[in-house]
Amino acid sequence: MREFKILIVLVFFSLLVYWGVEPYALSKMEKHVAPATFTYSDLKPINYKGDPLKGKLLVVNAGCTGCHGIKIANLPSPMSKENASASFGVAPPDLSDAGYLYNAKFLKHFILNPSHTMLNQMKFSKQHPFPMPKFFGTGGNKEHEVSDIVAYLKSISPKTLGNKKVFEAACGRCHNMKYDKWSSLGMLPKFKTQTQKLEYAVKVSKYQDNLKKYLGALPPDLSIIIRAKNKEFLKDFINDPQVLLPNTSMPRVGLTKQSTEQVIKYFEKVGDKKKVQRETLIPKIIGYLIIFTLFAYLWKAKLWKELH
Repeated sequence: MREFKILIVLVFFSLLVYWGVEPYALSKMEKHVAPATFTYSDLKPINYKGDPLKGKLLVVNAGCTGCHGIKIANLPSPMSKENASASFGVAPPDLSDAGYLYNAKFLKHFILNPSHTMLNQMKFSKQHPFPMPKFFGTGGNKEHEVSDIVAYLKSISPKTLGNKKVFEAACGRCHNMKYDKWSSLGMLPKFKTQTQKLEYAVKVSKYQDNLKKYLGALPPDLSIIIRAKNKEFLKDFINDPQVLLPNTSMPRVGLTKQSTEQVIKYFEKVGDKKKVQRETLIPKIIGYLIIFTLFAYLWKAKLWKELH
């Protein structure tokens, strides 16, 4: 009986350390913020429904296609990623998936005033302006017009996107994912010669140099970010980076809750590939220890009974 009591004490303190002390310490180390809602409540509602046909004309007439490609509408990007980064600091995104990825209210405000909506206006000035200008309209009501543009982007966007595709479209212009052979220029091609490999590395390096000048810091590779930060932190950070890390170079990107969850699932797939096996193994290990302890106790009881 004495050994059984000792076992209970050991189990109690082990569980206390694992589920009590360590999580408590981590909770004190990390900044506490309100959970992400993805409603972007600091932005006023723009409740106009929008006309996709008018939006299609506005995308061309307002000059969007001067910087952005829309592959799904057979409109290629006007510049290569390398040339675009030399001009703007980062390659402007293709707009094919924008209607799927981003919150509609955020998109409308982003078109009206990009840097203010992304919460990184403190990084730019008249001498160093944000690459995308404010939308001044084409003569009509600006809120009507941005609603038309967003309606068009929603109408052409795919109904579903894979997790990897969401990451590439939302994060991949700035972040590398070397464990999945992704660079900020795209998937690593297959090289036939060492020269081709070196030439591509130079292109990536130049792109990243431009990106660093644009943001003030080089965005990190995200291959194992899921090991460094938990899912709730990542969700809150993606929703509003400035809350958790004031003056960070990363802007608020305006993803929907679904898009954010898909990005995090992709992080898990790349950075924690053994998660499923590990989680299924844990109950088996605990079961084994319980059975082993029971048999060890019965064996000990039998031996002591014979000795007495």
